[in-house]
Amino acid sequence: MKLRRISILVASALLLGTLAVGVACAQGPATVTDFTLKNAANADVKLSSYAGSKAVVVVFISQNCPFSRLYQDRLSALASTYGSQGVQFLFIDTPINLEASAATEADKLKIKTDGVNSLTYLRDDAAQVSTLLGASKTPEAVVLQPTGNGFAVRYHGAIDDNPQVEAYVKQRYVQQVLDNLLAGRAAGVASQRAAGCLIKKK
Repeated sequence: MKLRRISILVASALLLGTLAVGVACAQGPATVTDFTLKNAANADVKLSSYAGSKAVVVVFISQNCPFSRLYQDRLSALASTYGSQGVQFLFIDTPINLEASAATEADKLKIKTDGVNSLTYLRDDAAQVSTLLGASKTPEAVVLQPTGNGFAVRYHGAIDDNPQVEAYVKQRYVQQVLDNLLAGRAAGVASQRAAGCLIKKK
């Protein structure tokens, strides 16, 4: 009986260890040294050029994803509010899988996706940055903070807790993290599961 109990404990520990590793891998690296994107003029935009920023928010977003379009106004407001406080936003136009399926799902949920798109997009042509940061959906945010040897990942996941109706948002994750970092505090929350369209991997 004692041996059986020990075996169960060992199996449980191994299972928990496997789950922890899986979560860590899904969240991406703890630090990032650099990466390169392309702007509309096909010029390089390097993460390292923002080493003097208070924080860098990388947002994976697709103009073809209904869920991404729901966040255009919210993201524009965030960039406007925190841009003047030393926070840089990088909006990456990211290809997605099953665009027709995503649109159908939006119709089912009666999602309104109208609105003016005022965001400036960058390209991740080979999907290297989404792979590097472990992003899997659009929209999905990663908050980076410059450190002595690169950028520390402070948050990864959903922008807030209600992708469909902004008026019903109770937890504004990216906003909370930025407020904490700018005040010299810990991020407060490390990750939250994002909801949206699956990113198409190369």
